[in-house]
Amino acid sequence: MDTITVRHLGPDDFDLLMAVPEGLFDEPMRADQTRAFLNDPLHEAVLAFDGGLVVAMATGTVLLHPDKPPAMFINEVGTRDGYLRRGIATRVTQKLIDIARARGCKGVWLGTESDNAPALGLYRKMKGEEVTGSFFGWDDAL
Repeated sequence: MDTITVRHLGPDDFDLLMAVPEGLFDEPMRADQTRAFLNDPLHEAVLAFDGGLVVAMATGTVLLHPDKPPAMFINEVGTRDGYLRRGIATRVTQKLIDIARARGCKGVWLGTESDNAPALGLYRKMKGEEVTGSFFGWDDAL
């Protein structure tokens, strides 16, 4: 029996998100960033639970444009190692896409590394349009 539940987070879920054990997100939770993320109406988070354990997540940001409808950028999708290949990442990602559509977003997009086989498999399975191009980054370029 599937014991996985999916939940869309809101501003009142600060303690819940802060309590997510390390290993799911890239870095440990930061209180200032967690509070800002949850309180910003343009940010969305979805968690999947197996009982009380958070086993997967997806986060996204609504992007506004002066000349077109809003779009959502999916920031990240993650699943704990012991829960891979059970459709949980599909569920949290689809929930985030559904949230984007309900918010009027006409586009939903993300980026991943070309050698990230699990992510590529997920997005291809979900019938995402695979777009080739160039990506640039300015991490820590302050």
